[in-house]
Amino acid sequence: MRTAPPARYIGRFAPSPTGPLHAGSLVAALASWLDARAHDGLWLVRIEDVDTPRCFPGMDEHILQQLSACGLRPDQPPVWQSQRSALYQAALDTLVQQGLAYPCGCSRKEIETGLLESGHERARHGELIYPGTCRNGLKEKSARAWRLRTDIPKKNLPPAHIPPAQEAIYSIAINTLHWTDRRLGPQQQNVATAVGDFVLKRADGCYAYQLAVVVDDAEQGITDVLRGEDLTDNTARQIALQQALALPTPRYLHTPLVCGDNGEKLSKQNGASALDTHDPLAALNHAAHVLGLSEQSGTVGNALSAWTQHWRKHGPPLYNPAP
Repeated sequence: MRTAPPARYIGRFAPSPTGPLHAGSLVAALASWLDARAHDGLWLVRIEDVDTPRCFPGMDEHILQQLSACGLRPDQPPVWQSQRSALYQAALDTLVQQGLAYPCGCSRKEIETGLLESGHERARHGELIYPGTCRNGLKEKSARAWRLRTDIPKKNLPPAHIPPAQEAIYSIAINTLHWTDRRLGPQQQNVATAVGDFVLKRADGCYAYQLAVVVDDAEQGITDVLRGEDLTDNTARQIALQQALALPTPRYLHTPLVCGDNGEKLSKQNGASALDTHDPLAALNHAAHVLGLSEQSGTVGNALSAWTQHWRKHGPPLYNPAP
């Protein structure tokens, strides 16, 4: 794995083959492509099929065809998360060896019950904050999942006895993480209180999205992550993992969401219509409008060139990523 970001800009688009791209997906894809082109960088595509039970056979190739029809072709062959399990296991092993990850025997129902019994009612659509039940052992339970420890009791360890590998986790547990989104501005979250010890490997054996995306971004040398605004809340967990694994933190930019007639964001879960690529310029113009870009006529290539020039002059500025 890399320990420092390369000098050259490297961006990526990382769709999940749980359904075809829709209008909201194209906004993130177009923004990431334009940002890479505007900074003379590389644009990669990664198929995030780590959640194999939810993926549909052949959907990955369909998504690549949708992108290609819109003129969005990666600069290197795509990679598939399902072929990268050894990388994720190596990262998990590192965290376990450092005492930063532990096995958990709790079911989702047990976590919900424990929170209710302790007086913490889960907000509607809110995060299911893990209360740390298995931090100090499984207590005769069978291991179901693996979690990252975000709240080590520092008071029990004098500073001189804090293992160097755990310094990052102490700072995560005690301090609120701060980062700057290139579009949304300053952001912050305390992972320990907002999320708790989050899952790295699930009970069904699948590696969790948070671990896979952090390992992949580092291994591919990603300097800039552009994705939908609905994923903003994931950023602090990913920065926490980057710090725990001594990996670089890329820059982040979260794009505006496309909403349906009911006011909710378009998503595969709520039945968003598949992206119609029979008229790719029309689809791209719709995505460009969401990004504040002017409508273009003519060919797809000319439209992409015009938007790239505008993004180069007026797009969100870069900043120096964290070491």
